[in-house]
Amino acid sequence: MTAQTIDQIMRMVPVIPVLVMDGPLDPCALAETLVEAGLPVIEVTLRTPNALDAIRAMSAVPGAVVGAGTVLNREMLNDAIAAGSQFIVSPGLTDALGKAAIASGVPYLPGVANAGDIMRGLDLGLNRFKFFPAEAAGGLPALKSLASVFGQARFCPTGGITEASALQWLGHPSVLCVGGSWLVPSGEASLDAVASRARAAAAFHASKP
Repeated sequence: MTAQTIDQIMRMVPVIPVLVMDGPLDPCALAETLVEAGLPVIEVTLRTPNALDAIRAMSAVPGAVVGAGTVLNREMLNDAIAAGSQFIVSPGLTDALGKAAIASGVPYLPGVANAGDIMRGLDLGLNRFKFFPAEAAGGLPALKSLASVFGQARFCPTGGITEASALQWLGHPSVLCVGGSWLVPSGEASLDAVASRARAAAAFHASKP
């Protein structure tokens, strides 16, 4: 498969499922369900002992674009890439991690919460960001203010966004997609429930410039 840019990955779906693999669902079956429902881009957070194994399994599912989230340092970056991660997401941005991610060649989506974070990313040559924690960092009004200053930046807001609020975020031109933890809540055991939520989320349409 031809390598994709982080911009291309962000534009594939209106909602990226953000998964904490702490429930009974089989990773492959979960990935298949999300792909079939129209959400092939999947972020597996490195918050559980089985996260890397889940990434390995999900990456073998046809059509799935699986990335690692909650990547905090170079060691986690290397482990995620070795497990087959097709993109990397971090909750914040440091020079060390940013430079290592860029050098790896794997599409990278660093977290930002304010103007200083975005300026540091731009200095590194990055202009696609995860706005995190979206609601706690000021919500849509804060993002609108930041987007008005940094016109070249595009965002994937994540953190506190719900099925009910997602469309408001997606309506802003700077937002390419949102991250959604509501799709697979902690401990979820029903693939049918996941499929229903995923189909509804896949039907969302962002206003993409």
